[in-house]
Amino acid sequence: MAEPGPELPESAEAAGPQDRGQAPLPAGSSAGPQERAEEAKPDLLQEDDPCSDYGSRDKPGTALGRTVPDGNVLFPDIFHTDHLLFYERFKAYQDYILADCKASEVKEFTAEYLEKVLEPSGWQAVWRTNVFEVLVEVVDVEYSALKAVVQLGEPFLCESRVSTFTLECMQELLELKERQIPLQELWVVYDESGEFDQTALAVEHVRFFYQCIWRTWDEEEEDDFDYFVRCVEPRLRLHYDILEHRVPSGLVADYQNLLSQCEELYKKFLNVRNSISSSDSDSEVENVSMVEGLKLYEEIEHLKQKLKLIENPLLRYVFAYQKSSGLQAKGQRPTGTKVTHVVSSIMMASLLQSLIRDKLCPESCGEELEIQFHNDPLAAVNACYEGDTVIICPGHYVVDGVFCIADSVELEGYGLPDDIVIEKRGKGDNFVDCTGANIRISSLKLVQHDAVEGILNVHHGKTTLENCVLQCETTGITIRTSAELLMKNSDLYGAKGAGVEIYPGSTCTLLDNGIHHCKEGILIKNFLDEHYDIPKITMVNNMIHNNEGYGVVLVRPAMPSDVKDPSADRTKGNIQPTQAGDGTACLEGFRQEQLPECVTDELELYEQAEVSEQIEGNYEIANELGATSAKKSQMHKKRLSELGITEADDNLMSQEMFVSIVGNQFKWNGKGSFGTFVF
Repeated sequence: MAEPGPELPESAEAAGPQDRGQAPLPAGSSAGPQERAEEAKPDLLQEDDPCSDYGSRDKPGTALGRTVPDGNVLFPDIFHTDHLLFYERFKAYQDYILADCKASEVKEFTAEYLEKVLEPSGWQAVWRTNVFEVLVEVVDVEYSALKAVVQLGEPFLCESRVSTFTLECMQELLELKERQIPLQELWVVYDESGEFDQTALAVEHVRFFYQCIWRTWDEEEEDDFDYFVRCVEPRLRLHYDILEHRVPSGLVADYQNLLSQCEELYKKFLNVRNSISSSDSDSEVENVSMVEGLKLYEEIEHLKQKLKLIENPLLRYVFAYQKSSGLQAKGQRPTGTKVTHVVSSIMMASLLQSLIRDKLCPESCGEELEIQFHNDPLAAVNACYEGDTVIICPGHYVVDGVFCIADSVELEGYGLPDDIVIEKRGKGDNFVDCTGANIRISSLKLVQHDAVEGILNVHHGKTTLENCVLQCETTGITIRTSAELLMKNSDLYGAKGAGVEIYPGSTCTLLDNGIHHCKEGILIKNFLDEHYDIPKITMVNNMIHNNEGYGVVLVRPAMPSDVKDPSADRTKGNIQPTQAGDGTACLEGFRQEQLPECVTDELELYEQAEVSEQIEGNYEIANELGATSAKKSQMHKKRLSELGITEADDNLMSQEMFVSIVGNQFKWNGKGSFGTFVF
């Protein structure tokens, strides 16, 4: 007797990164549904495939678990199939069901698959709807319609959530449906023999596909390449990323809202289109309907693009998610005083004396300081009002929460960063959120674990980060639109995404930092659309090294001019300045650009740097960013011209140029110092 296969994990969360990473990337064969199904049949019944989620009819016993239905205890147990791993679903859809089919062929391919693996009769199932559950017996399967022909089970078992359904009512309902029930509404009754394992799994794959993967508009999408790669794989990965808490909760909510909006608009669009097609007259009403239909179509396409951005793991955080923090500033303390908060696990007399000498009684202090003592840095930050200072003494502090800094406060470590460690424990979207007008963080080491978002988010205002060490896990620092970051003499490493993410319309100044051992060093999210401003970026004397991808990546949308744009075809090592619209070199524009007042003092030491001493990476970045800025200027001038405005404000255009990118060193980055991602 052959041993039954191993039981599958109890939840989808058991699928760790290593499980998901095993998924084969190539799509299935190019055969049609009939040929593909014939080729797949031996694999479905193969006993020595340890990765297959299909058993053999020759195997006694089932490898699947069982689930006791909720509610009526008289219902029989059902197969436990909704816990499948990412790889198991991936393999089933790619190898056995969809292969390289087009969206218009999905139903046909699925029907061919079901013909090979689904028992046509002799099995029971629980028919579930939003209103009732009832036990039925399958007597036939309509494969092309993806429906089962059923009759009521014996004895009659029914549970209603709204009202009592009698035997006669159910019989009448089945007659109205011609006894055909969608397979996705059936849960196969548990059977120990193993005979119905494949049936239970096949029904689960159909149900999951139409609940979580399929969209009602998919069939109308272009079929330029196979549906699995274009739609199934990214949606499947997103589903499991959500299950495994790899996606910020705010982005999940955004995705669900977009999906609901798109489905609602698509229903309206279908109604309008049907009303037009059923009308023979060329009336004014029909013309109005056509205009309405076009408007709905444009709205749907816009929403579909947003959905695709979230579904794509490479673009998910680049464009789709711009979370706005709802932090509220406290403002001034009611008494009008400012407090110095001292954080220390244990306060020794010698430490207190040093603090009094160095921090608490400075020579310039003309009045008494109010001091509050804490043993938890999070509690100290939460107690702050506008203008307060938090001094954190040496120690290793473990926090289980989020630093939400909405007022202009200063967090300062008393000592070296490696001696003042704040470690984040517990799952959560954020570690440090900054919205204050002027926040300063210095001489601290932040260590992140079990995170979904980055280690520090600057949502609004200005945040200064000086002499800090940041040990990241997901993304490092994110500077949102309209926010400002000044980071200097700091060390950032370990991000699985980008070390620093710069959003459109933000201001980022990086001076003398180390950014290393991340997926990408710096990610610049740039939009050529008129609704987004180009970010203001200053990079001086930074060491960007040992990152897996590029040292700096610019992400921007593709433009028609890219086809003829020589900068798009430049090869590595080409450091010739790209010519701006006025014929001057963009790099020259960088050097001559007037610096913002907030960073002028910080850059005085670097004004003597000679161009000849700069390395190739600085030129590459300057050239590409300058060319991008010039393109946006040209686009804006063109729009003004179309509106009848013949003269554009060149001073305004010049303000969109990037500030300064000089003296940075790029070493041992996996793909080079600079790359452009065009979407």
